[in-house]
Amino acid sequence: MNSGGSTGSGTGTAPTLEDVARAAGVSRATVSRVVNGVRNVDPAIAEAVRRAVVATGYVPNRAARSLVTRRSGAVALVVSGAGSETAQVFQDPFFGRVVGGVVRALRPRGVHPVLLFADSAQDRNEVLDHLGRGGADGALLVTTHGDDPLPAMLAAAGIPAVLFARPATAGLALDSVDLRHGEGGALAARHLVARGRTRLAAIGGPVDVAASRERVAGFRAALGGRGGGGGRGGGGDVRVVQADFTVEGGEHAMRRLLSEQPDLDGVFAANDLMALGACLVLREHGRRIPQDVAVIGFDDSSAATASRPRLTTVRQPVEDMAAEMVRLLLDRAPDRTEPEVVLFDGELVIRDSA
Repeated sequence: MNSGGSTGSGTGTAPTLEDVARAAGVSRATVSRVVNGVRNVDPAIAEAVRRAVVATGYVPNRAARSLVTRRSGAVALVVSGAGSETAQVFQDPFFGRVVGGVVRALRPRGVHPVLLFADSAQDRNEVLDHLGRGGADGALLVTTHGDDPLPAMLAAAGIPAVLFARPATAGLALDSVDLRHGEGGALAARHLVARGRTRLAAIGGPVDVAASRERVAGFRAALGGRGGGGGRGGGGDVRVVQADFTVEGGEHAMRRLLSEQPDLDGVFAANDLMALGACLVLREHGRRIPQDVAVIGFDDSSAATASRPRLTTVRQPVEDMAAEMVRLLLDRAPDRTEPEVVLFDGELVIRDSA
């Protein structure tokens, strides 16, 4: 058992459940049951685990234990990576839908959400400290950039967390909820082709956001080279301009597309806000929607119905996805060690723009 303790301390990291399991000669699941106070464990085995806990110096994570005891009665909804764009979080309908879905799923359980922002290294450390001290029964994490270090930090600290979107780091032991984004982009492409559009272009979101890349990739793949070749006639690849998921970004991208491909007749934007910006610019240039240019967005947010004409869009069931995050976090079995990924399907919602 002494060797188990030296294993945990020798690496310079805090001892883990695995260290205790090795020292006690039992499985990680058994250690988890003993640490969390589950009673259906043989007394002799439970005593061996308790001795191993002392020998290794393992300290149970208070956030992990709170999932069993529901001691805090709160869950942290963490928005990470917004940085100076934090104010835009409150303007983006997507985040409002996440919050609404989380609140509705938590209310029947008597659990309250705590909204936290992690915009800097100091913020991330404060989030970890808050969760590690048992300030919430785990975290629901929405991150805006693929290189965000917080998911890996949560996993390393053993803090229960669920990600909105699959983790960018392979093998990260966190549950996640995501959409089949590529299939959603393909729905948009097939709809435009069915409407007889042949000179197509796309407005993508930030390149470091996997969802944006997948949406555009699915759109392009479904076209099979029928994108119009940047205005040089049919048969070429689709022209893509990157933007930033905002109305202003969609406006800038649309102006660029019109300058490079003035005869385009169909546009796919990787979110509704950018599609709304594209529509504003098309009208400025005297293009009728959808008669001259058909436009499809993504998300089916409030921006889709506020747009004129109302946007045809690929619906992302954000509220249902947020509720699934809550379920994964609060209903996780104590002895489950493998991360779970739940994928949702998008749905084409046909309105007036395409």
